[in-house]
Amino acid sequence: MPLNVPNLLTWLRILLIPAFLVVYSVPDTWLTGSQKDLVATALFAIAAITDWLDGYLARVLDQASAFGEFLDPVADKLMVAAALILLVHLKRVDAIIAVIIIGRELAITALREWMAKLGKSKSVAVNFLGKVKTFCQMAAILLLLYDGVLLGVVDTGRVGTLLIYIAAGLTLWSMVYYLKIALPFMWGRSEG
Repeated sequence: MPLNVPNLLTWLRILLIPAFLVVYSVPDTWLTGSQKDLVATALFAIAAITDWLDGYLARVLDQASAFGEFLDPVADKLMVAAALILLVHLKRVDAIIAVIIIGRELAITALREWMAKLGKSKSVAVNFLGKVKTFCQMAAILLLLYDGVLLGVVDTGRVGTLLIYIAAGLTLWSMVYYLKIALPFMWGRSEG
């Protein structure tokens, strides 16, 4: 495992996952409900920023590694899954939405692994639709964790709920997109 800045940022993201979950288990005498929301939002935001930053630094510093390429998406999926489960527990996200998003992540991860074994990993690489889905998902999670009125105007619960439904829709759409690409390989009808 190469010990470089991008990989350290990915490990930091993984370590922040239990930190933002633990926030909700501290006594109310330590942090009020809204303070817990604020701290959890800040920790998740830091984790989300490291998601972008580790990839950027890997390219700019020429420190990309096979281990980093493996660990980065694992960290992303752990972070999103933990946040969605927490939001379901806090009754801010419907369980079916969490199941759709987490289930798609698992299915597409398995599909990508299988396609890589066939030497076709580039055909199921992340595309623009996936990036839009990820943006909506991360923004929704941040807004739903905050769960208040932002700048005196924005009801983050409502906007976050709208965005998480959009993210779920894009999740299903992108899954269909990837499955359509993989179907010929599943049925053995593609030229290899």
